[in-house]
Parts: sequence; structure tokens; C-alpha cells
Amino acid sequence: MSPSTLRSWERRLGYPRPSRTPGNHRAYDLAEVEALREALRETGNISSAVDVARRRGRGVASPARLLQAFDRFDEGAADRELEESLAIRSLERSVEELLLPALEMASRRPNHEVELEHACRWATGWLHSARRLAASASRPEGVLMLDSGAALGLEAVYVQALELFLRRSGLRVLLLSAHLPEGRFASALRALRPAAIVLCGEGASLDTLGEPLRRALRNGDSARVFGYRGARLVRGQRGVPHLDSGPADATERILGAL
Repeated sequence: MSPSTLRSWERRLGYPRPSRTPGNHRAYDLAEVEALREALRETGNISSAVDVARRRGRGVASPARLLQAFDRFDEGAADRELEESLAIRSLERSVEELLLPALEMASRRPNHEVELEHACRWATGWLHSARRLAASASRPEGVLMLDSGAALGLEAVYVQALELFLRRSGLRVLLLSAHLPEGRFASALRALRPAAIVLCGEGASLDTLGEPLRRALRNGDSARVFGYRGARLVRGQRGVPHLDSGPADATERILGAL
């Protein structure tokens, strides 16, 4: 909306009602703006939307408000945004519609590396806590995730989100570094006997993961192999299926394959 439209709504309808800066500029409350935006989508009429927004009050948790909490280094506010989301969304939707979009927004801004690092650290801790609350595996299939990416960053959060979603779907999941010595990698395969192997991170390559994985690839009925997001793998008829999107879609595709 143009500034003149907002001023017209303020004059005629009294909403949204901004405060004033010392320089006499209008400063709109983000919660009011978001509540009005959602109401306008629902009603298509500004007068009706103002009535709905006033009754409803503060809008639902949003990526923009979560990003504001990250920028203020306010962990309590970030906690509240996720808690409010969990009151109306599933955990999976809260991650896909709130947490990951906020981190994507943070990653696209120049000169905000410190804020992004803080946001990723907070997200890592939150996902770890959610993983500890996940129920025990209810399915016999195991999924081995091999991560070649950095331990901290946006892609690492995507990997942890996929691990959490797979666990919550009932699968047995083991997340390890893709840079394990071959002997340790073989031990992990024997211990988990995975039905699926997911290669994660830009450093993931079929040529660098050792003979145990190549044997699994040659024996098609032992384990399905997938690449997730940044993994650089051979594709095509004899290549590896690539899971390009978010963790919910990746989980569905893995479950469907199994």
C-alpha cells in the first residue's frame, strides 16, 4: 500500500494508528499492520478488515516478528513467537512457516552476520529440545543422515529440521558427519541397517563417502539413497533422487519411497 493510502485509512477509519517519531514520521506497529493485512486478505474490504483486525488484536506469530526478536537478541521473545505458533500450528508447520522463513530472511541481508549467527544458534537449540521430546521410534526402518556441511548456519538448521521431522514420523534416525573414517562409517551401517541414506551439505559426494556406501548403492534393496538440498550428486535414471525443498516435503518423499 502507498503511504497516502495508509494515511487515508488512518484519517477515515482510525486504523492502523501510528505513533510519531521525534522527526514527526509515522511509525506503525508491526502487529497492527500484520493483523490488518491478514484481515484484508480474508474480507477483501478495508472497512470490514479494520473491524476484524480490531477484534482479533495482535496477529499470529510471523517470520517478520521472529526476525525482529533475533535482531534484538531477545531469546525470550523468540521463545514466545514459537510458543504462539505451536498453539495454532503443528510443530512441522511452525518450523516450515515461521522458523525457516525467518532464517531465510536473515540470511539474505548484508552486514547482519552476527544476527544470523545468533538466530542459527537459537534455532539449533530449539530444534535439539524438540528432538528430545520426540516419541521413540515406532517403525522398524532406519535412516542414516550424513552431513558434510558446516556445524552452524542456515543449511545446518535445515538438516536438523529434517532429522526432527523423520524422528517424529516414527523412523529410527542417526545423523553423523559425512567425513567419518571408512571403518566408523561401516560400523554405523551395521548398527542401524538403514533403509535410507540421506546425503546433506554441499560437500556431499558419492565419490567421497567410501566403499561401504558404494556397496549399498550397488545393492539396490539394501538402502535407498537421497541427496538433500545442497548435496552435489549425480542425477537421472541411475543417479540419486534429490530432495530440493523443505524438510516436510523431504520427509514425505522418503516415507513414500520406503
